[in-house]
Amino acid sequence: MKRREFIILLGGTVAWSLAARAQQSRPPVVGWLHSASAVFTVPLVAAFRKGLSEAGFGERQNVLIEYRHANGQYDRLSGMAGELARRHVDVIFAGSPPAALAAKVATTTIPIVFVVGLDPVAAGLVGSFNRPGGNATGITLITGPLAQKRLEILRELLPKAGNIVMIVNPNTPDAVPEIREVQAAAQANGFQITTLNATTVADLDEAFKVLAGNRPDALLIGSDPFFVSRSEQFAKSASQAKIPTIFPFVNQPTPAG
Repeated sequence: MKRREFIILLGGTVAWSLAARAQQSRPPVVGWLHSASAVFTVPLVAAFRKGLSEAGFGERQNVLIEYRHANGQYDRLSGMAGELARRHVDVIFAGSPPAALAAKVATTTIPIVFVVGLDPVAAGLVGSFNRPGGNATGITLITGPLAQKRLEILRELLPKAGNIVMIVNPNTPDAVPEIREVQAAAQANGFQITTLNATTVADLDEAFKVLAGNRPDALLIGSDPFFVSRSEQFAKSASQAKIPTIFPFVNQPTPAG
């Protein structure tokens, strides 16, 4: 299932929370909270609206949506989540791990529907998979826990690769467990992983300058919403540096028009 199909499904899930509020005097309000930019989320917003529409909710007809985008600046999410909580939205859709965690801190009463790539139980978003409890539920794409598998694929394609670099965003909740699992897999197979941190576009440019100079055997990209939004930059830079690279997933281009 593609990411957009997940968002369509979650749009319908959000509608379940809205159905009980549909008879109130004002239209129900959805808080959309995402760590990426508004431009990046255009196809995701379209998919989300489709999910709402399939459940009988049309934006500006019988439901309102309050949009908050952090543009890759995760430190802004806490304030944005707080704004939505004070706005008393009826449900919050959190479109990334940083957004989900910020929403979870901001409110214990407003329903939260999330899509994340990490383990939501380990992250404290839910109590368990079968009994989430609390006010949050959603879907995990399991991109973080699959980092070991991506490393295995790299080694299968490049069995002699001993110098592998992993680029991570230390500000994302995925980073620590993902690095730990990848390092454990590398040590078990007798080689080491070097990590490079990047939190901004400038950091990514600097990281590839380092990579171009050191010429590692392969490159592993960490799971991070900001990295997804810069997947074209990763692909171009890795191609220019002639470094075999593996990604959690590649962002589909935003359709024109």
